[in-house]
Amino acid sequence: MKRITMMLSAGALALGGSFAAFSAEAADEVTLQLKWVTQAQFAGYFVAKDKGFYEEEGLDVTINPGGPDIAPEQVIAGGGADVIVDWMGGALAAREKGVGLVNIAQPFKKAGMEMVCPADGPVKSESDFKGHTLGVWFYGNEYPFFAWMNKLGLSTDGGADGVTVLKQSFDVQPLIQKQADCISVMTYNEYWQLIDAGYKPEDLIVFNYSAMGNDLLEDGLYALEGNLADPAFKDKMVRFVRASMKGWNYAVEHPDEAAEIVMDNGGQDENHQKRMMGEVAKLIDNGDGILIEAAYDRTAKALLDQKIIEKQPTGAWTHEITDAALK
Repeated sequence: MKRITMMLSAGALALGGSFAAFSAEAADEVTLQLKWVTQAQFAGYFVAKDKGFYEEEGLDVTINPGGPDIAPEQVIAGGGADVIVDWMGGALAAREKGVGLVNIAQPFKKAGMEMVCPADGPVKSESDFKGHTLGVWFYGNEYPFFAWMNKLGLSTDGGADGVTVLKQSFDVQPLIQKQADCISVMTYNEYWQLIDAGYKPEDLIVFNYSAMGNDLLEDGLYALEGNLADPAFKDKMVRFVRASMKGWNYAVEHPDEAAEIVMDNGGQDENHQKRMMGEVAKLIDNGDGILIEAAYDRTAKALLDQKIIEKQPTGAWTHEITDAALK
């Protein structure tokens, strides 16, 4: 009897192993390209992978970090990713150039971009910008800044009646080293680098894009229009978005655990990641991933007004994926 039990157990193990191998083989592969390096800005995706949410949806997801020399639009255009995290400004600009990017979900409902100036500096309000140097990142991150300057009627070509634009490094050194009068920061990242560098909140004047109504959509999920024409790929994206938003909601509810998962995947400075996760949670809002059409319209108009794009975009977003994911 004992021998029969052992044989059955061995058979069960073999069957289980075969089933596991079959499941792994049957899982649909998805490659996600992030906009920046591994950090809590992307915690929802790392959590979804770590907690098995992608696996539950029959997906085998690879998450590729970004960096200063990686443009997600180019990666997906070259076949290096199925879906990317991108800002709407960069995505619409790329779409007009022939990269058929479509927003399939919008996890970030609010923008995290800000401009900060030292309280003891020359800039106290928007009316003080003239004649001063303002730092901003490029590679698609500059569009909200230029939209704001355009709204204020300020030239970005320098001079006494305009502003001088500093192509800012991806840190806060331009402010510390007094290369710029004000610099760009994210609520969840560089702002806190300034605090860690010795600034106190009262030492900084903050212009928050969302609070001013100048925010453009950040950190959406984009896939190629041609791929979405394939029902099988579309189904894969529905499952990917469903699992990703489950990951985001878990991350918002368990910020410290989410930060630890980010650290396990290559994040730096656990305390900074925990603080970042807390700030990112404020941008996720209700965690449904649905694109707010008014925010899209505001973003597209800003790009048109700046002539970043020449034509009113069509087909640049869809609710089909999130509608199906929420069922």
